[in-house]
Amino acid sequence: MSLDERYAAVHATLESVGQAHVLAHYASLDDAQKESLLSECEGIDWPEVARLIETHVKNKPEFELSDDIQPAPWYPHVPHANLEAKYNEARALGEKLVGEGKVAAFTVAGGQGTRLGCDGPKGTFPASPIRGTTLFACFAEYLLKVEAKYGKAVPWYVMTSPINDAATRAFFEENNHFGLDAANVMIFPQAMMPAIDMASHKVLLETPSSLALSPNGHGGSLKALWTSGAIADMKQRGVEQISYTQVDNPTVRMIDPLFIGLHSLDEAQMSSKMLPKAFPKEKLGNFCLADDKMTVIEYSNLPDELAEQTTEDGELRFRAGSIALHCINVDFVESINTSPEGFSLPFNRAEKKVPFLDEATGQTVKPESPNAVKLETFVFDALPMCEDSIVYETDRVDEFAPIKNADTPEGEADATDSPASSKKLQTERAARWLEAAGVEVTRDADGAVEAVIEIKQTTAIYPEDLKAVELPVAIRPGDEVLL
Repeated sequence: MSLDERYAAVHATLESVGQAHVLAHYASLDDAQKESLLSECEGIDWPEVARLIETHVKNKPEFELSDDIQPAPWYPHVPHANLEAKYNEARALGEKLVGEGKVAAFTVAGGQGTRLGCDGPKGTFPASPIRGTTLFACFAEYLLKVEAKYGKAVPWYVMTSPINDAATRAFFEENNHFGLDAANVMIFPQAMMPAIDMASHKVLLETPSSLALSPNGHGGSLKALWTSGAIADMKQRGVEQISYTQVDNPTVRMIDPLFIGLHSLDEAQMSSKMLPKAFPKEKLGNFCLADDKMTVIEYSNLPDELAEQTTEDGELRFRAGSIALHCINVDFVESINTSPEGFSLPFNRAEKKVPFLDEATGQTVKPESPNAVKLETFVFDALPMCEDSIVYETDRVDEFAPIKNADTPEGEADATDSPASSKKLQTERAARWLEAAGVEVTRDADGAVEAVIEIKQTTAIYPEDLKAVELPVAIRPGDEVLL
């Protein structure tokens, strides 16, 4: 279609939903700008936007807590005696599924590294303690090790956003896909949603040729898997299970046979990993059964009287915290996208300060208070749609060293979930694995490792992988040890 034909189609759609002002400056744009604006508009489901303005902008949906809220049951990280046989069966099944090519890795990587001082996709941020290996490279090394262990390449699906898609693709190509077969790597962007002015209920422009857009939330990953053709590609390959992870955690188990096996044995549609919360109001969602349905209740929505409840042994009763690690059936993702009602995850309202183009002056306004509604979906909102769903406990040191926040200035305590705290956790995990293998690791009076240790993912992704590695006898204060 020509630009004129595309303009006519977009204008008709926008006019039908009362948002034709989006094209107010179209005549003054050059052809490249016209192309860009029309492409943005064509990528948005405008009838859905119109519906959401009525339900989520003109009105504020209130969170309604079920009358029947119970802690979700979970499988412990270390099995009780009566679970050992099931864990052995699950691990063997998970390894079989991986070896048969029935498991894919899926990384949600739509964010930029701006908060970390990184001018590029967050996945390009250097994460490992000694080599400074990027997050993307850490994940690729993990998949290379899985392939070496189980004799089958794992297809890797990487979801970007329109903001970082081109840069992500270029980074993979510049690094030769980190040694992976490019045919087994699929990169695709998630959809964007326009910000909507709270007063006028109109979609905001960022510039005369662009909308004020933001990603449609991590729940949009389940839609993007379908619309991108990734699900179709998985089905063609014979993939049945998707291992869902997010981009900011260098120690995440991209493929975890035990978790996959437990999920499969219990015939679950979507399952989750959890961490025991460190304190009642830790900023993690809470795995709960609401009216017998697996649900994540945000920490801010769980009443204090429930958050602070304890068991007879003094443990938090609601202590299963969500860390956005999931195992999801391919068929379940397909069902979410092909229901008669359309994509069936609920949208959530967030009030934000969104810079916008002032129609009267043509200047950019940077508001001092929230002026707009952003609409996004959450991946965990798919859990109540499951007939069966399990939760499996993982260990913080073993699998949770996220990089979300910038380091604090030198001399101050480490920021939470920062590059410095992540590197300490990576060193701690390496030290524990080495100590279990008989290596002496010097620690200070507080138990902290007095060296820097990095174990490449291609060397080991489980402690037992170190049996085939020549190890040092001891690690002393000040050492830097790379294995």
